[in-house]
Amino acid sequence: MEVSQNESSEGNNSFLVNFSVRTNSFADTFYKVRTSITSQLDSSFSRTLSYTKSQREGSTRREIQVDYDYEKGECSYVLNGSTPQVLSIPGPCFDPLSIAYYFRVHPIEPDSTKELPACDGKKFRKVLVHSGSSKMMSLPAGKISVIETVPAMENLGGVFNKSPDGLLKVWYSNDDRRIPVKVSSKVVVGSFTATLVKANPPLEIKRKSR
Repeated sequence: MEVSQNESSEGNNSFLVNFSVRTNSFADTFYKVRTSITSQLDSSFSRTLSYTKSQREGSTRREIQVDYDYEKGECSYVLNGSTPQVLSIPGPCFDPLSIAYYFRVHPIEPDSTKELPACDGKKFRKVLVHSGSSKMMSLPAGKISVIETVPAMENLGGVFNKSPDGLLKVWYSNDDRRIPVKVSSKVVVGSFTATLVKANPPLEIKRKSR
């Protein structure tokens, strides 16, 4: 996952958030994954301008293009080159990728709830994200102050709708960088936990005593 600045020929700046995932050669033998997503946001990182997804997962093949027109108050969704589906949107919103990156850009208030407008081109919804209190978390290199965030599952679509005990948590470093140091997911199709091993520049941590 990476973020870069994009400048158009008209001199308008925007940001590109790129995400890609692929299985290794061993996993390729039974479920091959080659998926990439790009989200384009305005210069203030306050709304999505476009969202593209190239999905290659097992037998699934999808090419998705979503464009947001805030002057008209609508977005268009195109799947595999088909006729665009138009959806009305009430105002600025985030796509499924940029909404996951939102907390890296804006401060996280402990013990609070934030409502974020989200639209994937097919449905508009308000996603509620709850933030916990600040606490210390142990990492391979030592301990660091973090804040836990948990989106309300009833506000998310897709696989979360099929998982009564669905859970998604992201812990961010409690500093100006707000680095995701741990991600935990549990849904009907499985679960995973990812823990940060290294950051450059290094995070401010409390070293383990020897």
